[in-house]
Amino acid sequence: MATTYEFDAYQSAAQWIMRRVPEHLRPSIGIICGSGLGGLAEEISGEKVEIPYEEIPGFMKSTAQGHKGCLVFGTLSDRPVVCMQGRFHCYEGYSASQATFPIRVLKLIGVNTVIATNAAGCLNQNYKVGDVVILCDHVSIPGIAGQNGLIGHNIPEFGPRFPPVSDAYTPRLRILAAQTWLDNEYLINERRLVLHEGVYGWIFGPSYETRAECRALRSLGCDVVGMSTAPEVVVAKHAGMDVLALSLVTNMAVMSREPNAIEQAKLLREGKPIETKAEAFANHEEVLEISAMRAEDMQLLVKGIVAKI
Repeated sequence: MATTYEFDAYQSAAQWIMRRVPEHLRPSIGIICGSGLGGLAEEISGEKVEIPYEEIPGFMKSTAQGHKGCLVFGTLSDRPVVCMQGRFHCYEGYSASQATFPIRVLKLIGVNTVIATNAAGCLNQNYKVGDVVILCDHVSIPGIAGQNGLIGHNIPEFGPRFPPVSDAYTPRLRILAAQTWLDNEYLINERRLVLHEGVYGWIFGPSYETRAECRALRSLGCDVVGMSTAPEVVVAKHAGMDVLALSLVTNMAVMSREPNAIEQAKLLREGKPIETKAEAFANHEEVLEISAMRAEDMQLLVKGIVAKI
């Protein structure tokens, strides 16, 4: 049975936070910083309030590498924001309700717009490592199979029992993000940052996808794949929040078929050499490396978006 919460649990966490954050820093925008992208929080200027996750009632501990595990309140582009330096993942052993617990707490402290960032593997062969993708939809394989942050009794204070998520990725914010990129000649011409719009495939993890899984996800219309974001988006949409999600492409998924063992055995039997092809498999070090390489660009893009909201 998935871990679920009563409304009081979210309310207690929100009240605990608000007692520690001055009123002028109460945010309307929440930014979720994905793997290696926690530097966004460093862009917050002026007065800051930092709260480690483990101190907040109901919050889990972030164990993923590249996730600091801290709420940072302050001002970004002259707007009060809160940054989640790291998120919770189901692969860490948390239920979808636990992993998305902070989203509802953010709603209760006044956040009405969520900007989620993540590092993702690339399924669309027209994309390249280092590109950024505005998410317009997702395919939630674990969600279809029963990992959904809304499982359990509904909490009407947040939203209805059966919420539609066809427009979970707010069209207005997607257009605004595209305008921000188009307006930034430095990002386009100097930094060569390429922006796409595409569909995110959520897998549970922590193992990366198999070749066949990558091909299956691509056949379902997914452009990028990762281990987060979709559960948060569903819960945010249920709570009536506007959502923008950005994926940084950090590695190319391996989609080619495995060499045929029968054909290879035939070649060996005939005394012929087996041709081997070097392939780059996904690894978290590469994810963090590309995230660091694009950190400044992601920060500039998100700051520009926040300024336009």
